Amino acid sequence: MQRENFRILIVDDEKSFLLLLTKILEDAGYTVKGFTDPEDAIKAVDSYSPNLAITDLKMPKMSGIQLMEEIKNRNSDIDFIMVTAFATVDTAVSAMKKGASDYITKPLKDPEQLRIAVSKIYERQKLVEENKLLKSEAFHDMPPMDIVFAGMDKILKDIRDVAPTDATIILYGETGTGKSLIAKVIHHMSGRTGPFVDINCAAIPENLLESELFGYEKGAFTGALSQKKGKFELAGDGTIFLDEVSEMSPALQAKFLKVLQDKTFERLGSLNTIKTNARVIAATNRDLKALVEEKKFREDLYYRLNVFPINIPPLRERKKRVPDITNYLVRVISARLGKEAKTIPADEMEKLADYAWPGNIRELENVIE
Repeated sequence: MQRENFRILIVDDEKSFLLLLTKILEDAGYTVKGFTDPEDAIKAVDSYSPNLAITDLKMPKMSGIQLMEEIKNRNSDIDFIMVTAFATVDTAVSAMKKGASDYITKPLKDPEQLRIAVSKIYERQKLVEENKLLKSEAFHDMPPMDIVFAGMDKILKDIRDVAPTDATIILYGETGTGKSLIAKVIHHMSGRTGPFVDINCAAIPENLLESELFGYEKGAFTGALSQKKGKFELAGDGTIFLDEVSEMSPALQAKFLKVLQDKTFERLGSLNTIKTNARVIAATNRDLKALVEEKKFREDLYYRLNVFPINIPPLRERKKRVPDITNYLVRVISARLGKEAKTIPADEMEKLADYAWPGNIRELENVIE
């Protein structure tokens, strides 16, 4: 959820204060609608669908608590911030007991007070929304966000920024760090309507990888008994994830570069050009820049891929979060094996956190199992 998609409803009968709050929050990047009449605000709820409502506690026609109850009857997911005078903070606390998330005091001496209160609710709702997405049918086996990005707060922030764009992304990281999982998260956060299609370039023989990527026509080669669509065509308006992209042959690198440049390709055995709108995410456990210098990877392709590089740290650099990841894996693996989830003793957990984990999370998962 981007800030401009976070909709705020402000209700205050004092127009100058309403305009002040509106200006502060619009400058912070949020979408804001303001009303001086609470009844007009209630009418706007269904069409505007706010994520957050900020309302004065004391208004002539209706109190802030009454307004909150009316709006929550229409949409219980809307958060509330109450505005109260210094002398009536107790009333605001009472409002929080009835469902308000926070309160600010009036007059507003420091705009940062408002920005912080709103930002907390925004971040919480964003996390809830992301977890809902990841628990959808297509991603039912995805871990929660705080496990996927354990010890990677900065990377999560970068991914939230880049996911809704069309930018090509490359994930650098050792084997077992969860690059394919993060690629799925990026796809799901992107809002793209097409599927997530992945292919491991190291797992498919060189002579078959081209037909897997671009497809082929009937009779294109011996054994091509019918037409086959390739991964780029299957991805459509979705995302294609190319794992271990460094393993592509030089000839295939040239064809892949054409797709990145022109967004077009041809099936093997065909002269018809097919346009693709698929977003490309690549991944590698090797240093592509070094491979370029060794003439093993095309320099022009490197720059096309390296638009938005993300470096996934190994597990040994996230030792503080090893216990959280471990406890999660214990629960998941125990459920899968039909075993009771047991608590790992503190001294054993300390050993797990101190170990270097050359195989990263994949190795940790194997050890736990």
